[in-house]
Amino acid sequence: MLRKGALLLAAMVFAGCTTVQPVPEPVSDEPVVVITEPATVSVKPPAPIKPPAPPPLPSVAIVLSNSQPAYADVATELANHFDDYEIYDLGADSRPPVTILSLINDENPTAVIAIGLRAAQSSIAMSKQPVVFSQVFNYEHHKLLRENSRGIAALPPPDAQIAAWKEIDPTISRIGVIIGEGHDDLITEAEVAAQRHGVELVIQVTRSDQETLYFFRRMIRDIDGFWLFPDNRILSTRVLQQMLEDAKRQRVPVNVPSDSMLSLGAMISMTSQASDIADTIVNVVRRIQAGKLNSVPPITQLSEIRVKTNETSSVVQR
Repeated sequence: MLRKGALLLAAMVFAGCTTVQPVPEPVSDEPVVVITEPATVSVKPPAPIKPPAPPPLPSVAIVLSNSQPAYADVATELANHFDDYEIYDLGADSRPPVTILSLINDENPTAVIAIGLRAAQSSIAMSKQPVVFSQVFNYEHHKLLRENSRGIAALPPPDAQIAAWKEIDPTISRIGVIIGEGHDDLITEAEVAAQRHGVELVIQVTRSDQETLYFFRRMIRDIDGFWLFPDNRILSTRVLQQMLEDAKRQRVPVNVPSDSMLSLGAMISMTSQASDIADTIVNVVRRIQAGKLNSVPPITQLSEIRVKTNETSSVVQR
């Protein structure tokens, strides 16, 4: 009886063990490796930020002293920029300037663009709007710089002129200059440019055409180039012709501010570009439009020159 009970207990223990500890499943010897493709991330670069478009140009009145090409070409270039403009030619209009400027004041443009001395004088004297003048060399003599007026340089930058001259003739080293009074800033700028390019300037300030001829004949033997400025206060047609004849005789090249003077015996002309003058005027008008007239310098420099000799011509960017 005791033996049966022991066997029954052993059987129950064995059965309980098999229930609590099931036989584990066999484990594979080789691990399973799962390969996944890397995720592709698409990143778009930020769209470039476009600067806001400038506002449309304002209305302007364009006043010409007359219709000579130097003035008319600038007016034509300006017409390519402005949509709202009127052109007034003081040389062709039978009405006096005071009547024309009264009409302009009534129309109330944002600015008046005056091209040439007569247009600048009339506009500055009578216009109620800001005036931007160009093609005037002796602006100091005529007192054209006022609180409500700004000018555009009448000539290409001196630095660009000397650089172009040195490119044409690398041997040029001593240049003569004769100019009237009131151009101290221009003289200083020319001297700085000359030093930069290794050129010496021989400068004389005169008060009349006869004095100009006198000093020219004194310096002609000591220079290897002469730089002629368009100062009609100290030049006359007769004296200019004599100077060019003397320079030709002495084989001294003369740099002149007008292509038409090449036929008179000058060797090089360095002139401004009508398109560059117009672009510079437009930039000044935009600042006036923005209410920033006080930030505009009295005279704004140009950036291009046209270089022409008796044989070649080219445009040089500064």
